Amino acid sequence: MSDVRIEKDSLGEVQVPKAAFWGAQTQRAVDNFPISGRRLPPRFIQAVARIKRCAASVNVDLELLSEERGDAIRSVCEALINGEHRDQFPVDVFQTGSGTSTNMNVNEVVAHLCQTQGVDVHPNDHVNLGQSSNDTIPTAIHVSSAMAVNEQLMPALELLITTLGSKAGEGKDLVKTGRTHLMDAMPVTVEQELRTWVLQLQAASQRLAVARDELHAVPQGGTAVGTGINAHAEFAERFVDALSDETGHPFTAMPYPAVAQSAVDAPLALSSALRGLAVVLMKISNDLRWMNSGPIHGLAEIQLPATQPGSSIMPGKVNPVICESATMVAAQVIGLDQANTVAAQSGNFQLNVMLPLVAANLLDMVEWLANSCRNLADQAISGLTYNREHLAEGVGRNPILVTALNPVIGYEKAAAIAKQAFASGRPVIDVAAEQTDLSVEQLTALLDPLKLTHPAASDS
Repeated sequence: MSDVRIEKDSLGEVQVPKAAFWGAQTQRAVDNFPISGRRLPPRFIQAVARIKRCAASVNVDLELLSEERGDAIRSVCEALINGEHRDQFPVDVFQTGSGTSTNMNVNEVVAHLCQTQGVDVHPNDHVNLGQSSNDTIPTAIHVSSAMAVNEQLMPALELLITTLGSKAGEGKDLVKTGRTHLMDAMPVTVEQELRTWVLQLQAASQRLAVARDELHAVPQGGTAVGTGINAHAEFAERFVDALSDETGHPFTAMPYPAVAQSAVDAPLALSSALRGLAVVLMKISNDLRWMNSGPIHGLAEIQLPATQPGSSIMPGKVNPVICESATMVAAQVIGLDQANTVAAQSGNFQLNVMLPLVAANLLDMVEWLANSCRNLADQAISGLTYNREHLAEGVGRNPILVTALNPVIGYEKAAAIAKQAFASGRPVIDVAAEQTDLSVEQLTALLDPLKLTHPAASDS
């Protein structure tokens, strides 16, 4: 008993660890939800603290909160935003669906820390003034996610795009066998193959930017059910001005806050955009794995940097582990998006009741994708090398090159030449010289692999 103190709430007395800065409601949540041991990410707690700090400033300006209390709340929130007292937010992700437990956790910690400074602050009456968990938690989802996309994901994604673009440029005149259905097809340049990935990533980045911008409209000021009960009529507009000044993001007040309290449509749009990026990373990583396969009995078109031994039993084996890591992240992100989709369906009347799940998932998705983009760029793509001789050899023996002869000798004749070239293992040009009236000079021009990667330019 010497290690605990007694706190009270509307349900009665609760034993709280003496060293804890939280109060009764937080402790009830700790006791009620021994589920995963996973806490909401620090970014989310920081977003809630930002909301409390901005709300305190607004309430002081509206003369609803004393300067002394406002200053104390803002000072404590600043410390929380800077990462102090992270051990004071123990509530499990899988808690009350509104996130009330986390909102009260922050309210109680802020109030307690203010009290240690000699300022009488109440968690509900002062820290939560003009707010409800039902508008604070959705707003925190918007704020934390938008800022995470800007600060974590966009820079990492831009690095990957830039690194891929640079590596693509090195393969401008390097021709390789194209593949459809994993089978040999007409040739492409390495630049064309990698440029496709660059354009995919750029499109994914644009979709992320659209989803991020949609999150700038926040429901703070809607309070319990979106009507703004117990909030000053000017609170919402003043709040978003303060939040925008603090974060540098153009946050706006939703004219109808219930839209973002009863549903999580905008966060789900971000989730979908994150899933889309994960799909692109999966495609790029798997293509890299195929191109790196071998080194003897595989495609062996490229060589990825050796980052670690690949086997506990086979000496000398090196595996494409950076790409494998990225594909696992992609798979997890796709799964979390599905969880978010289910959560988004839980908007019952005036409140969605899976808010903490969406909050945690979005921030995990952003962080993991950002780390994977940076890891792919730094440890896989920047150091990959092209096996130029092997690429050239494969193109020269590709019987599908005969496709270029279709307009001259017809499909059936071309198919017979391709079949014979494949069966004999001879170059197409040699078989075509025997089976047609075309000269070697004509065949050389028609079957030039580099020209075949830009047929329109050749025709002109």
